[in-house]
Amino acid sequence: MREKDIEHKLVTETVRRGGVALKFVSPGCVGMPDRIVMMKGGKMGFVELKAPGKKPRPIQTRRIRQMRNMGFKVFVVDGMEQIGSVLDEIGEE
Repeated sequence: MREKDIEHKLVTETVRRGGVALKFVSPGCVGMPDRIVMMKGGKMGFVELKAPGKKPRPIQTRRIRQMRNMGFKVFVVDGMEQIGSVLDEIGEE
């Protein structure tokens, strides 16, 4: 399984639940997560996607920590089985 396969599943499952998973590109700001997931009711989270067993690079780990410290929901997903619980957590009240 490749990162691209997991990313495709995240996008399709997000859409199935009524949300969007936008590709996130931030020129000049290295290490940002791959996708911004927006769900109904103004719920939002960031998702960094990895191939199974792969870990974020050090700059990505620092960026994730920074974003979490600011109160954002940020997830690292390296398997399709994680997608449902991540979307549940993003969409919860």
